[in-house]
Amino acid sequence: MYLYHYFDKTIGPFVNLSDIPIDEAKAILNRIKETKPNVQSAKRHSEYMEDRHYYEGILRREFAKKGGIISRKSPHYMVIEHSPWLSTWFENSAFIKIPIEEFDLKTVSFTYGDSHPVFSPRPNKMDGKEYRKKLYTYDEILKLIKKYGLPQDWNDDGRYGPERYIEAHIWNDEIIDKYR
Repeated sequence: MYLYHYFDKTIGPFVNLSDIPIDEAKAILNRIKETKPNVQSAKRHSEYMEDRHYYEGILRREFAKKGGIISRKSPHYMVIEHSPWLSTWFENSAFIKIPIEEFDLKTVSFTYGDSHPVFSPRPNKMDGKEYRKKLYTYDEILKLIKKYGLPQDWNDDGRYGPERYIEAHIWNDEIIDKYR
């Protein structure tokens, strides 16, 4: 199994908006809206960074409850296996894939789908799927994959809900730094 990280080649991998002050992150997003209006990140709403910090707080608390090892305030984001949809997000799209075996699995959490809709009240009210409002360890996500498969295999176009990939949250920099 591989974890994939998608990024814009002109910026580089693992550049995390959550690592900078919120005003700077918003300024970057506004610049993207002006200079690259057709890319996915240009479509983010004005309160995206506040929402992102809110959801990252949930991820951090839930992972801590499961005994996860957390050495970053916010995670680096990756997905399990290739996501055709995510590969279209950037004007100069590129990706890095890292074998899951390289990571200390006690530093990686997962959501079945993007963490924002997973913890949002909207999808949960619509369908009541068991993986809403839940964060998983590696062993737990393997069971869910066995049960449902990879979302990109059955829902890459988003027709069946917001889950299009399994999000992986990397809570330290050790392996990530090798790929920057």
